[in-house]
Amino acid sequence: MTKKEIQVTDLPGVGAATAEKLAEAGFDSLMALAIATPAKVVEIAGVGEAPARKIINAARNSLDMGFESGIDLMEKRKTVVKITTGSSNFDEMLGGGIESGAITECYGAYGSGKTSLAHQLAVNVQLPLEQGGAEGIAVWIDTEGTLRPEYLKPIAADKGMDADEALNNFRGVRAFNSDHQMLLAEKVEDLIKKDGLPIKLIILDSLMGHFRSEFAGRGTLANKQQKLNKHLHALLKIATQYNIAVYITNQVMSKPDTFFGDPTEPIGGHVVAHTSTVRVYLRRGKKGTRVAKLVDAPALPDGEAAFMITSEGIKDV
Repeated sequence: MTKKEIQVTDLPGVGAATAEKLAEAGFDSLMALAIATPAKVVEIAGVGEAPARKIINAARNSLDMGFESGIDLMEKRKTVVKITTGSSNFDEMLGGGIESGAITECYGAYGSGKTSLAHQLAVNVQLPLEQGGAEGIAVWIDTEGTLRPEYLKPIAADKGMDADEALNNFRGVRAFNSDHQMLLAEKVEDLIKKDGLPIKLIILDSLMGHFRSEFAGRGTLANKQQKLNKHLHALLKIATQYNIAVYITNQVMSKPDTFFGDPTEPIGGHVVAHTSTVRVYLRRGKKGTRVAKLVDAPALPDGEAAFMITSEGIKDV
């Protein structure tokens, strides 16, 4: 006799009305509830904190979310997809490409190639797995007005793809302030669950543009960092839950007290530094090249890779 699969409505304290409220907010699976916070469930379902904790714990127990052996964890890592950057040197430095289930941050001065790489990834994600793709589509949240769909066409043609089909397998939206930006990031889950889109890449270009202009001065620092932390963890949750790659670009500043070496530093502070899984610094190189430097990654050595930006996208030098 097969064991009955547990549904959200089977959890203690979850009736039809509560289940409907949770589903409308995107909490229609045991995993979504298991990784939710009690405060979020209280807000959505209108229950007390104690019942909310009971619902979450029941979901976690149903999924057996305990410690796993290294062998089991290695088996899960096999589902990770690496999206090619278009440059073999760059890919090698990243251990194969932009990794799914993680946030990859690229920071650098204007003209360093951050947005060009984003356009390349928006096309490459559509490629078959054996060609360095993820057989899915990209969603682009544009905060700076830098998205150029016409640039996707020559990149797609260079990859042997139908340009119009590549554009059709892409979604872009403009964010006009930080609240709108955060809302759009959370709405990606609706595109996956309600619209059934095979989203495999989220592009956020750039992360800090609106935050930098809206939160000026030290008096707003705490609020800014708290809001930013919530935003990044929402992206990380979607990345982990749906095995999606997240690519974010970040702006930089110059440290005036640096007398030797490169004074360029990413903005966003420790919140961005700790939440980004992989950090890459992009800068201009010699003879029109760009140089990518791996600053931080969980299991990769520091390294550098040179590449070119052409009218057909990212290429090796």
